[in-house]
Amino acid sequence: MGSYHIVVMRGDGIGPEVVREGKKAIEAALERVAIEVQFKDVEVGFDHYQRTGVDLSEEDMESVRGADAIYFGSIGLPGITLPLEQASIGKLRQGLDLYANIRPVKLYEGVESSLRKAKDLVIDYVIFRENTEGLYTFGKGGFLIGDEAAVNPLIISRKGTERIARAAFDMASRRNGAPADGVKRVTCVDKANVAEAYAFFHKVFGEVSEEYPNIKAEYILADAMTVHMLQRPEHFDVIVAENMLGDILSDLGSGTVGGLGLAPSMEVGDRHGLFQPIHGSAPDIAGKNVANPIAAILSAAMMFRWLGEKNNDAIAMEVGLRIERAAELVLAMKRVRTPDLGGESSTAEVGDAVAEEIQKGFFRVFSG
Repeated sequence: MGSYHIVVMRGDGIGPEVVREGKKAIEAALERVAIEVQFKDVEVGFDHYQRTGVDLSEEDMESVRGADAIYFGSIGLPGITLPLEQASIGKLRQGLDLYANIRPVKLYEGVESSLRKAKDLVIDYVIFRENTEGLYTFGKGGFLIGDEAAVNPLIISRKGTERIARAAFDMASRRNGAPADGVKRVTCVDKANVAEAYAFFHKVFGEVSEEYPNIKAEYILADAMTVHMLQRPEHFDVIVAENMLGDILSDLGSGTVGGLGLAPSMEVGDRHGLFQPIHGSAPDIAGKNVANPIAAILSAAMMFRWLGEKNNDAIAMEVGLRIERAAELVLAMKRVRTPDLGGESSTAEVGDAVAEEIQKGFFRVFSG
């Protein structure tokens, strides 16, 4: 029997609301399953920082290091400024070396895309965002020149580029290829034409691509990529980019498949994994019970699939698939949906619908 310790960090804004529904889905999927899961709540966020003077304590960080996974809501509140290296998400990314930020972009049945021709297309690709360096250096090297200028370095290392590129190629080897042509393809997105750091990222990616002769490698400049993602999204399979570019492109991608409320993510390293929706704290709708919890629910599905793959645990894998299938069914039926998708359902009602579909679903029993 598998046994897992999951740290839950609800955070600010709508974080607690969507995590609540994600846990509802997890608990439904775990019924009558031979897995033991222990949850530990760790308080983080800007509200916690305002009250205590610290976002994530060293004591809690030690607890996180011993966990099997982290289920994260969101952080950030208006009027509260906290340097990224002091914020919990920055500490977790750097302290746990979560170098691969993996963000699926998928158009689900029953969801209307903002792209005019999307009804005739299959959109299903994954963005690999390098998560520990690039322009987001978490306070390492940035400085002000009086009140006249500010400088932030763009840091690209060989180690960082090699490992994110290999992770992207490894993912491509497991996928079915791009929807348009079935080609297993990894697209490197950079600005190698204007910045030496991006040219180095481009060069090292090319070296890694030679290790994967059966996967097509291609290069697209970041500004051109914003057009390609809108005009031919079906061409893409796996995309890899530097930290800031990956951040921007994944938000653009989510806009083509229904919005940030449908955008899950996982941030993983060689040992640890953190799973969260990419939408942020959305303080303008916090407490109104209207936030879309699907991204948080799909992030929970990714968490159990990752635990299953990492631990060779078929039941954990099936738990993740069960949660994902239920979320897909709820979207396809169109009966229950939050205002961002044109509906009138509450956050809790969507979570209830997913949990109900999980309980209806068939669950295979594995032995050995």
